[in-house]
Amino acid sequence: MSAIPYITCRELVDDFIARYLERTLSDAEASDFERHLSVCPPCRAYLATYEKAVLAGRAVMRNEESALQDAPEDLIRAVLSVARRRD
Repeated sequence: MSAIPYITCRELVDDFIARYLERTLSDAEASDFERHLSVCPPCRAYLATYEKAVLAGRAVMRNEESALQDAPEDLIRAVLSVARRRD
């Protein structure tokens, strides 16, 4: 019998992902989030990409270009584009 995710992919992305990375979910919410990830490869991939984007964004804001070496080139261009618009 396979596990059934208690939250949907949309909820994971729209409502939980930022709070999960900030570690501000309740224990029950974090459990539901992790349960969903355990049965949803696309959301695991999305989370990995999201984490890289957050780290790249933080690095750009701190001007730490060396921290961007592992990020995909198109992600770096997108983050830099947004940062330039804020200047």
